[in-house]
Amino acid sequence: METTFPLRRQTIVMSCPPVKELLDLWPALKMESELYAEFIRITNQNLPSTFYAELDRHIPRLMTLFRQKASKTGKTADALAEILRIHDEQDIHDIHTKRTTVLHALPVYLREDVSGFFRTCTDESDELELDGVEVALFTVISDHDTTSPVHYQPVKISVVIESDAVVSLPRFGEAFLVMFGLIYALHLSY
Repeated sequence: METTFPLRRQTIVMSCPPVKELLDLWPALKMESELYAEFIRITNQNLPSTFYAELDRHIPRLMTLFRQKASKTGKTADALAEILRIHDEQDIHDIHTKRTTVLHALPVYLREDVSGFFRTCTDESDELELDGVEVALFTVISDHDTTSPVHYQPVKISVVIESDAVVSLPRFGEAFLVMFGLIYALHLSY
């Protein structure tokens, strides 16, 4: 991957081939370690360390902001209150739970519609409905509560780009990070 980096960047930036074609040419980009190495080659930054350090640094203040907003009235406050209620009901409040909560609550707080981006389906579904999906995180769950805005114990989370499930990961934060890295490494403009 290190040796073919210049050729890969030229191909990606100049000809902008479909993602499926790029990942067929360089399947190692589906691996977390290679994706993070690619990000380092492009930016000289360690993606997981930088992202998680900054996210973890802001989690306490963001949770405080979300709780303040949830105590008010309105659609945004109700949606945040539901996310925080589910968070508070969790038995384990580790860093992964907090990251998942913050990453789900931030777009709600900013009043962004993420219904097309954060999707949920049950593991009984044979196929994910991927037609026309440019970028999404599909959370596959074992229970039938697909209306819940946050799922802390998913079966898997699939990163979908251009109607293709690129990679599946066990945690939401990791899937979010891989999706971010793929968008950057593949020079996508969504």
